[in-house]
This record gives sequence, structure tokens and C-alpha cells, in this order.
Amino acid sequence: MRKSVLFLVGLLLLAGAVPAGATSAPTYFNSATTPGADPFVHFDRASGYYYAYSTEGADPGYHFGIYRSPDLATWEHLPGGALKAGEAGTWAHDWFWAPELYHNERTGLYYLFYSGRMNQNVAEHFKYADFEEPSKVGVAVADSPAGPFRDVAPGPLDYHPFDPDYHDVNLIMDAAQKKPPATLAEGQTAPLGTYLPFIDPNVFFDADGRIYLYFSRNAYRNWVWDTDLGKYVEESNIYAVELTSDWWHDPSGTTKPAIAPSYRDTNLDPADPPGTRKDGWTPILNYGSDKQSWENAHVDDYAKTGGQKKDRRWAEGSTTVRTTDEHGKPVYRLTYSANNYENEHYGVGYATADSPLGPFRKSPANPVLSQDPAQGVYSTGHGSIVGSPDGSEDFYVHHGRPSTADSRRVYSSRMRVDGALAIDLTTADQPLPSGVGPLHLRSSERLLRLRPGVPGGTDVTVRSAPGAAFDLTNPLNRLHARLVPASAGTVEVSGGRVTVTMPRNGAGLLEIGYQRLRADGSYTEVPHGKALIPVLSRS
Repeated sequence: MRKSVLFLVGLLLLAGAVPAGATSAPTYFNSATTPGADPFVHFDRASGYYYAYSTEGADPGYHFGIYRSPDLATWEHLPGGALKAGEAGTWAHDWFWAPELYHNERTGLYYLFYSGRMNQNVAEHFKYADFEEPSKVGVAVADSPAGPFRDVAPGPLDYHPFDPDYHDVNLIMDAAQKKPPATLAEGQTAPLGTYLPFIDPNVFFDADGRIYLYFSRNAYRNWVWDTDLGKYVEESNIYAVELTSDWWHDPSGTTKPAIAPSYRDTNLDPADPPGTRKDGWTPILNYGSDKQSWENAHVDDYAKTGGQKKDRRWAEGSTTVRTTDEHGKPVYRLTYSANNYENEHYGVGYATADSPLGPFRKSPANPVLSQDPAQGVYSTGHGSIVGSPDGSEDFYVHHGRPSTADSRRVYSSRMRVDGALAIDLTTADQPLPSGVGPLHLRSSERLLRLRPGVPGGTDVTVRSAPGAAFDLTNPLNRLHARLVPASAGTVEVSGGRVTVTMPRNGAGLLEIGYQRLRADGSYTEVPHGKALIPVLSRS
């Protein structure tokens, strides 16, 4: 007994002699190490994790990559993906793009809205079997943010938006569909009316309980005459439609979202045969009604590429949030991306309105997010808005490229709304989102009992204040461990496992610390990220 007491006293004295090391408040930086496109981020309060859903990143046999993170920076890729090919999303063939997730805390269900391109029954939805971009939106549901998601019901959303006033110039163009009529008069000889292919769903739940679906009309089959340029430009625009709410409140998750009755068949012509569907929509954002020159990066692509590309404009990837002004009145802010996502000039603007259906006016400060060659970030756009765990900060999580030749990566940028909306893109060190810390390190063992020459160890976790564990295999995180005295044995660290080997009888103290990578390539010790574990080696 006396020897054990003396041993424990000695360990406590030894613990006091272990130097604390340099520590600093934990930070993160945009390392551009996580592949991802069109990221939509959801903070899951039950688990404390942020979940990101990406157009890219799924394993073979799945659609849409899923990542999770405690801090919007150290992302962990989850195996598989959101939809298992052949089991969900079977109404579409390809172009699985822009997933977004919405959680009903009352029913516990998670709804995934996504877009895809059809290759079967195209004429039933778009009138013509050879319709080039027959994209629509699907809805899947799961009991967990990690999935697996299943389609709420077979087929895409029961929505058939139709534009009765559009002269369908594609019907008078050649097979390449890249050179439109040279004059407006010629274009107006084309037949009237076309169905809208649509992508990039964004669901907005207003304070009064009404639900709206915002989407981007594909540029295809939307040639718009530009009076300034004196030619047709093919555009994508942002539209909206109100949804009913019965699907949202269905605890079984088997009710497919439906458009509000006021939008159904509002574009029918009296001469249409029975059974025809021609639904309505509300215009939200386009170029012609609110011109901004930064959106014109591709209006001359046909000439620049020798006829290989179309003259186009894009307004896509929208996210709508509700804020209030200094008088407490609601202000609706809609972020959107413009220009081609493959181009370095891809960027983000925003517009405001007093109503969820507008009219929206673009900010004169646009673009509020764009390439920054000085920081090595290009093609910034198509993100989503998410709050910090304590709700005191907002972030715009988006994709970008670390060079013009690289693939898309995930970036998390602070977003401020102080009268105007601003997005602070930086690759420098910055504080963790408010409420992520303090961080806590935990060891599975309080005392290590070893046999001489036989390795033994402990599993270590580092968690955020809301309880999410950091992926310790991610190079942005690192465990650092040492044995005191160093002559007592050896220590190895692999991810979250710390292994000690002591060659002979003896005692020591295992010090384990948690470090984070900084933008300059160095590691810094994090406060509260430390454990001291007595180690005994006895034959």
C-alpha cells in the first residue's frame, strides 16, 4: 500500500513538471483539401455535426457525396453517398446536381432535394423526345442526415412549368443548337411555348409557415434577345413556386411535395387536349430586368471558341434567407451565382426584396464573392448559408478552385449582414465558428497497465462543444504524444490511437495533446486539448 501511495504522489509531482507547451485559441483556414461542388451545409443539432452534401464526391454506385465536420473546416468523407444508384433517383439518367437537405425536427425526417436529367419518357414531360436538357427535381427522405435516402415516391416532383410566351427558337435552329437566329424578327417566327427544364432546387420556409421552391431554369431553350448586344443570348434565370405543406408534416415521409393549387395549370391554353399539364411560376431574377456587367463573362463565347460554345448567361445556385431591417421589417435576401462554373469568373451576387416572391433588386455591391488570384482562389460560387452552433455568426459555404486547372473544393467564408451582405473570403487563419469551442480531448484509459516489451495504448477523441468528434486522420488535426521520462519507452500515434511500449518495469506519464494545422504549415497546441495518463509496466 505504501509503495502504491508513493508511486501516485510521484506521478502527480511529475505531472506538474510536464511543460504545458505553446497554446493558442483554435483556428481554421480554407485549406482547399476537401473535394466538393455545389455544397449545401446543414447543422445537425442532435449530433453537433455539420453535414455537407455535394454534387461530387460520392463513391462508385452512389450519387452525391456526404461529408461531416465539427467546425466547417476539417471535413470527413462518409462512405457511399446520399442516393444509391439503381435504388433512388432512377427517374434520372445523369446530371445529378446540387443536392440540398432540410430537417423537420418534429417528425425527425431529413428531406433531400436534388436535380437530375431524364433519358426516358422525355416527351411526356417536355413535349419533344429529343429535348436536349430534360432536367427536373427529385425528393428523397431519410431518418438520418447520413442517409441512406430513398425517393419519397417514384418519379420527379409533380411540376410541369411552362412558358407560353417564349418563341421556341430551338425549333428553327440547326442540329448543333449553338447559333440562334440573327435577328429578333426571325426569332419571333418560331412557335410559341416551351416546357422549362429546371435545376438547383432551394426550399425556403417562411415565418408564416408557407413554403417556397426556388429553382434555376436551364439556359437551354431560353434564348433571350439582348438589345444592347443586338443578338440572342441563352440564359438561365431564377424562378419560384409555392409548395403545399402536407408533405412536410407527414411523419411517414411518403407524401411527395406538390405545388400550390394556384400554380397548377395556370398556363393552359383552351385548345390544349385533356390531360395536358402547363404549370405556372413566378420570375425572381434575370439579367434583362436588372443588368449588371459582371454577369457577362460568356456572352461572346460563340465567336471566341469558333462556334464550339454558345453565348450564355447564368443565374443559378440560389439560397434565400429572411432577415429584418432596422425597423424590424422583413428583408428577403437571395444569393445566386453567375457565369460558367468552370470559369475563373464564376462568382456570387445577391438581391433583396420585401416579399419571398419579390420583386428582387440586385445589390450594387455585386459580386460579393469572386476570384482572388492574390489568395489563389478562383471560380467561387454555388454555396449555402449556415449559422454557427450558437447562432451568433453566419457562413457561406461554397466551392472554389485553388488554381484555374484544379477541380472544385469546399471553402467556408464568414458572411456578414449589416445593412448590406458581405462574404469574407480568406485563406488565412481565422477563429473557429462561434460555439464550436471549447474543444475537449478524452482518452479511453485513465491508467495504462503494460507488460514489459508488449505494446498497449489508448483511443483518443477530440470533440467540439456540441459533441461532434474531429476526424483525427485529417492532416488538419494532429495528436501529439510523449512519455515522461522519455527514457521509459516509446510512443507511436496513428490517427486517434496512441500506443506505448516500455521495455522494462517502470513508471511514466503519457502526455497527449491536440494540435491544429495553421495556414503557414505549422501546428499549434489547442487549449483544453490535453490529457495526462499514468503508465505502469510490470512483469
